[in-house]
Amino acid sequence: MQQTNSKKGGTTRWSNRFAYILAATGAAVGLGNIWKFPYITGENGGGAFVLVYLICILLIGIPVMMAEVAIGKYGRRTPGKSTSEVAKASGKPAFWGFVGWMGVISGYLILSFYVVITGWGLAYIFKAGAGDFGNGDPAAVQALFKGLTSNGWALLGWTSLVVLGTVLVIGKGVKAGLERAVSTLMPILFLLLLVLAGYAASEGDFAAALHFMFDPDFSKLTINGVVVALGHSFFTLSLASGIMIMYGAYLPEGVSIAKSSLWIAFFDTLVALIAGMAIYPIVFAHHLAPGAGPGLIFQTLPIAFGQMPGGRLVGVLFFIMLVFAAFTSALALIESSVAWLVEKRGFSRWGAAITAGLGIWLLSLGTIASVAELPIAQFAGTDFFSALDYLTANILLPIGGLAIAVFTGWVANKSLIADMIDAPAVFKSWYPVIKFLAPVAILLVFLQLVGIINL
Repeated sequence: MQQTNSKKGGTTRWSNRFAYILAATGAAVGLGNIWKFPYITGENGGGAFVLVYLICILLIGIPVMMAEVAIGKYGRRTPGKSTSEVAKASGKPAFWGFVGWMGVISGYLILSFYVVITGWGLAYIFKAGAGDFGNGDPAAVQALFKGLTSNGWALLGWTSLVVLGTVLVIGKGVKAGLERAVSTLMPILFLLLLVLAGYAASEGDFAAALHFMFDPDFSKLTINGVVVALGHSFFTLSLASGIMIMYGAYLPEGVSIAKSSLWIAFFDTLVALIAGMAIYPIVFAHHLAPGAGPGLIFQTLPIAFGQMPGGRLVGVLFFIMLVFAAFTSALALIESSVAWLVEKRGFSRWGAAITAGLGIWLLSLGTIASVAELPIAQFAGTDFFSALDYLTANILLPIGGLAIAVFTGWVANKSLIADMIDAPAVFKSWYPVIKFLAPVAILLVFLQLVGIINL
């Protein structure tokens, strides 16, 4: 049996099991649940896609999450260092630490455009409150969105506010900043979501939404839709971005990785499903398209908000919820970078937060310039934002997830990982999944995303 890392005793920990589950749920719940899940469900036929997505969460998402948390729990350090510690304890070269560092880099790059999109949501809180959605005229709503995204200075201002808020919270530390923030924001988010779903059920076409989301019609589901479901089930849990390894490093002793991972996945999935039931009744009641793509939240829903009774208040609450969800994920995405600056470079917590935040702000300028269609961000037939989105979503995250599965299943000492999981019956069924099923499934997603295969 392997000995646990002797250095782990001094590492910061979450206050308790509930704080960890809430923080990890806050990391997982974000734009992917409220912005992306509804529109990809609409694009891929509804109920059949949802069913496949749920199966993928259970068979792939949760096992990979458990692997990441186990690595963090053993190493009690930043993702790269924790992975390196597991490798060395398994008699393997320390260079395997690159598996953890790849996640940190991916998360940092993602955050650089994540803060810009969060800025859109922040701006829309005030636009909804000011009645800028008018009477829901589609041309006026589209012009409103175009006016925001083409105004580089406005984008810079909203993005800067998001980055500043992230730095101010994360600089206070894990317990006083990160844990306290998610402990406050997540309950409010759930409450807002339930209020909005209740309103949508009473004022929208609830029956049509229920049929669309939970009545599977497999004739509408393509092989590509299955790949999208698998990819989203993986990414919605914030895997391969350094987050779950970092959060695992803060895991209190005695907390079950298996049980807590199930709860995190449950709450994350529940938010996505309730978000769908808060959005689709409104969409169907106003005869809008559920498969409206990325514009569903910022261009389609405001049409309905402008037409429905109480739409101004509902719009404000919706975008507050969206920003809360995005902000908790932003905190999680920057934490690994801040912890690395403290651990490796000797920064104070505040110095690390300001430095990491400044880097994010500078990188966000490329996305802002892309969205505003400034020539400086255009190159080789694409733009900075599109290139960064493709690099992270289609290359770094799938490769990072594949590396995590291969590392845990084939490189790390089996008994060491079993000690971290600390549930023999669960480990017996989990280990073949992480060793065989997860790598194959993630590899198929990667090959499909980069166009090497076309299923």
